[in-house]
Order: sequence, then C-alpha cells, then structure tokens
Amino acid sequence: MAAVFKGDGKLVLETRPVPSIRDSHDVLLAVKGVGICGTDLHILEVPPRHPATRDVIMGHEFCGQVVEVGSNVTNCSSGDSVAVDQNAACGHCAECRVGMPNDCLTVFSAPVPGFANTPGIFCDGALAKYVVVSDYMLYPVASRVPWHHLAITETVACAVNTVRKADPQIGETVLVLGAGPVGLLLISMFKTSGCRVIASETAPHRANVAKKIGADVVVNPETQDLHEVVKSETNGRGVDVAVEAVGPLLNECIESARFGGRVILFGHDELARPQVPQALIMRKELQIKGVFLSKYTFVPAIGLLERGILPMDDVISHVMPLDQIFEAHRIMRAKEGLKVVIDPARMMT
Repeated sequence: MAAVFKGDGKLVLETRPVPSIRDSHDVLLAVKGVGICGTDLHILEVPPRHPATRDVIMGHEFCGQVVEVGSNVTNCSSGDSVAVDQNAACGHCAECRVGMPNDCLTVFSAPVPGFANTPGIFCDGALAKYVVVSDYMLYPVASRVPWHHLAITETVACAVNTVRKADPQIGETVLVLGAGPVGLLLISMFKTSGCRVIASETAPHRANVAKKIGADVVVNPETQDLHEVVKSETNGRGVDVAVEAVGPLLNECIESARFGGRVILFGHDELARPQVPQALIMRKELQIKGVFLSKYTFVPAIGLLERGILPMDDVISHVMPLDQIFEAHRIMRAKEGLKVVIDPARMMT
C-alpha cells in the first residue's frame, strides 16, 4: 500500500510493487517513519502552492532500516537504522565545490525549475512499506533512537543550521516567532546554548508546549503587544537574535531586534512580500540571514538524537498508521497537533 499523488489535490491509497535495486549505489529500505510536512499540504491544495509530479508516492521526510544494498554500497549494511537526507548534495558540482550544498545543481534538477528534485515530490518517496534511495543520502544511526524521532532528522538538521546562523552567545536573549515543530526545536536548542528565550505563538496548545520545554516568556501576539513585551523583557533594548519560524513575519523581527542584532529567517512562505523598513535595518545595523534546508548539519543532528537531549516526544504529537494519512493531514491543517509521523508498516484496517 502506498499514498500516491494524483494531481488536482487528490491523494489515494493504492497497491504498488516493492521497488528493486537498479544501480550499484542503490539501497532498499523498509520505511519505519515518515514526517508530514507543510509542503505536503501545499502540494494537495487546489491550486497547489508547491509543484509535484503526478503518480509519485509522497513522503519526503523519512527513515528506514536497510534491507538490501547495491554492489558498490560501503556506508551501510543490511539491518542498519538510517536517517535520510532527501536533499543530499552531490559534492562535485560547481556550487558544492564552493561550499554551497544548498544550491547543489544536482539537487535542484527537478522538472520544475528552481525546485529540489526531492523523493516524495518529484519521484517516489516513502509513504509505502519500501523505498529505494541512493547510498549518499543515508546516515547510519544508533538503533536506540526511536523510529518516530529518526523520521524527522532532516527537521532537526534544519534547526541546527538555523542556530548555527544565529551564533547564540551565553546570556543573550532570543525571540522565536512561531512554536511549531521547528520553533520548538529552536527554543530547546537556544536554551541549551545558555540563552533566554521569548516565544511568540497564537495556538494555546503550542504555547503550552513552548513553556514546558523551557521558553522563559511566551507571548500571544493576538492578545498581547509583542513589541511592548520585548521592550519590557529587554530593558528597552530589543532582543539579540530574532528568529522567524512562521513565514511572513520579517518586519516583526526587524522591529524586535536590538541595535546590531541578528535576524534569522527560517519560515518559508513563497507568497510573502513584506514592505521592508529599509531605513530601520540601516539605523539598527542589523544582520539579516536566510536559512534554507540543512547545511552539513545531519551529523550534529544525529548526535543530538542519539544523546536524547531534544524534546522529541513534545515536538511529535502523533504517530499514525498509513491508512490514517487523510486524518493526519486534517490534524495538520487544523493545527490540532504538532509534528505528525506516519508508520507505513502499520494499518488500522
């Protein structure tokens, strides 16, 4: 059974054959967990907010157990638990050679220009019991890491990339706009970096989780004045680091940051076109940095998962069987949970 995209917002469950190894660097995985991403929901909107290829098996955040390897595979063996970097850079194109793997010419070779050629979007992904991927996408992980944690390694790696860009210093104050799955991971990481964290979130259950995992102050911008709270909590200076983890809130970050502060943009919204207060950026001498995907951060992300120091069971609200994929999408759209992970080996009916 596989969840297959049929175009025009339609997803169906249908029987697909077990894929086979065709290249010496191919690896056959038994899929153990698939994270549901906002991109999946955008693909299934009408009109779509993200392109995808018809008749592909969806599911681009995933992990698995190695079943079979091609003749030239050396980095993993049958039985290994592996995390999958679904946008792994090739390492030899012009962009990779100058240290820009997130602009890898091989990754960005999708049939739609400007998009990554990601499994689960433009070729078969992991919402099925088995998937075949190339060996260079795989990272062996200690078997003690729970599968539902391992399924969202890429999400953790993106959060690590964000924190690296922010360069937090002990004792600084950080504002995180949005307490979704990535926002919560960021709150945890900034706290363990020795920072004081202000979180902004409108959904009560997400705000409660933010408090639980260590946010020092949680603001509801629908009922409170975010900037007044920031001023009150920073003696009028503004925060050292403001992180956008929603999509369209650049200007809130600019206003909240102190003189010489850092603004880090992670939230992805292709439709966001804010009117930017350029003079305020100049007067404050702000540093504004964008973050896209992971960047040499899978290894540290796996280290965090293996040590069990992230609040993964707070970030992951649901683990559901494959035939509940439609309910999983409903939960995500209604914002009734946080990260939802699908276990393709399980079926309710």
